[in-house]
Amino acid sequence: MHGLVVALGLLIYVFSSHAMQKRRDPTAAISWVLAIALIPYIGLPLYLLFGSRKRLHARRLSINPVSNPGPLPDDAWPRQLAAAMGQPPAEGYRSLRVHADGHEALNALFEVIDSAQHELAVCTFILGRDAVGRALLARLVARARSGVRVRLMVDGFGRLLGGHISLRELKATGAGVVLFGPVLRPPGRSRANLRNHRKLVVADGERLWCGGRNFASEYFEGAEGREPWRDVTFDITGPFAMQALDLFNSDWAYATGAARPPRRAVEARPAEPYAQLIASGPDQADDTVHNLLVTACFKAHTHIIAVTPYFVPGEALLMALTLAARRDVAVDLVLPAHSNHHLADFVRHRALRTLAAAGGRIWLTPYMLHAKAVVIDQDLALAGSANLDARSMFLNYEFMVAFYAAPDIRRFADLLEQHRSSAQPYRAGKPGLWRDFTEGLVLWLGFQL
Repeated sequence: MHGLVVALGLLIYVFSSHAMQKRRDPTAAISWVLAIALIPYIGLPLYLLFGSRKRLHARRLSINPVSNPGPLPDDAWPRQLAAAMGQPPAEGYRSLRVHADGHEALNALFEVIDSAQHELAVCTFILGRDAVGRALLARLVARARSGVRVRLMVDGFGRLLGGHISLRELKATGAGVVLFGPVLRPPGRSRANLRNHRKLVVADGERLWCGGRNFASEYFEGAEGREPWRDVTFDITGPFAMQALDLFNSDWAYATGAARPPRRAVEARPAEPYAQLIASGPDQADDTVHNLLVTACFKAHTHIIAVTPYFVPGEALLMALTLAARRDVAVDLVLPAHSNHHLADFVRHRALRTLAAAGGRIWLTPYMLHAKAVVIDQDLALAGSANLDARSMFLNYEFMVAFYAAPDIRRFADLLEQHRSSAQPYRAGKPGLWRDFTEGLVLWLGFQL
């Protein structure tokens, strides 16, 4: 009977992978097979619950792409690659404000919310049951009562992490409220393990606030006598905001079971400055952010600087970073000395040792750094919600913005350099046998976590 269960589990794995055309990292694939073969009574149920990382009808979000845009300059490879992966064309914006700290980010968030006259779309992973969460909800209630169409989408798992704040008052105004992937319901159209990690606010399709901050006190002004976390958020005014609204509408339709919204026409050649939405996650046919980062490492000529709270990359991204460092590209990786995820801090050393051995420079900040941004030479700045770990690259719904205007790329580079200048260099040590074994075991067991 035990052998029959193992055989059945492996057959389910093989046929479901083939039928749904699932593409997995080899480590993840081996881990699932071993789990089903060695502990089938646990491994098979876990696979059925968490084994899918793409929606059945994952699609490319390209919105009326230009079939023949004409010759492009050499530094246009990010736009070409993004378009090939189905992302919408680059679109212009009139102004960009990169927030200096949490206080400025919170003021900008409330300013964007208060500016809405017709429509307000809000998406977050965590909505805290604290001062920031209550203040944000109070503003949403006020805008809804003034006649603005308000829609709030919160990740189901993230809402639990935030303390399960009450949304009754907002619902009573007639505003739309939906949980993306509720964890307390049987798995059906959505899976709790595939979390919506996107954070954005769009007012009237004209103003966009986004980045890495969740809507809770620790991300802005601190909580319970603790220093606020450092992060990267920004707001944009102009046509580009509609790309974020299109993405929100797609997520909203999926979460509510509504029909997909119609595609919107985009100008072929936007006026500078311009940016491009890079959506990543189960709704995308490709692993867009991961593929763009890997390609960027091979395209880089002089410098790569990245900030992330967690560094547990897949083999392809780690190899791309190490090869860039070995061909004399200055690779700077900035991390918090201690993040809020102790398990991620423990297992990151294997990748950090590999990168350091190749010549990469690793920097540890004395504060909690929650920012997610990468700058490649003077060609590309990426900022948004995606961490440099396997969960963000392959499981979460993420939202990044690619900036192509040189002045704005420098602004992000300067901000990342400020974090690097306040950090201490990482010293890689040789692990003992027990440490090396434990790191590998945790990475194997935690590939989905």
